[in-house]
Amino acid sequence: MKIAIGSDHRGINLKKALILYLQKNGHQVEDFGTYSPESCDYPQIALKVGRTVAKKKVERGILICGSGLGMTMAAGTVKGVRAANCLNLSLARFSREHNDANVLVLGAMYVGQNLAKRIAGEWLKTPFSGKRHLRRIKMFSK
Repeated sequence: MKIAIGSDHRGINLKKALILYLQKNGHQVEDFGTYSPESCDYPQIALKVGRTVAKKKVERGILICGSGLGMTMAAGTVKGVRAANCLNLSLARFSREHNDANVLVLGAMYVGQNLAKRIAGEWLKTPFSGKRHLRRIKMFSK
């Protein structure tokens, strides 16, 4: 799977660990920054990843910031993006099954590297169930 990934300065270490994990598991990863621990404006990164996902240049996106909240809000402004801030495996699974989330957001202050890898793995392998949820997903696009 081809995945776009991005983080702000607070998520850079988790992003680096996830890139290695994803590549080790056979995924192609395109890194949209940030590339240094210097303070940066996370909306710019969220928009780059979100637009790349919305244009279907990649299959999914992953964003990381301190809490996960800002990246979720910024990515959610891009039409076609369904961003989900997931703090555990259950949320990751439901975000895919019920909401067809195409951008996973992680909060580096709340999710360590091991849990982040497990969440990403669960999120990437979980299919959208369709059925009754499809009607609701279509409402997002209106």
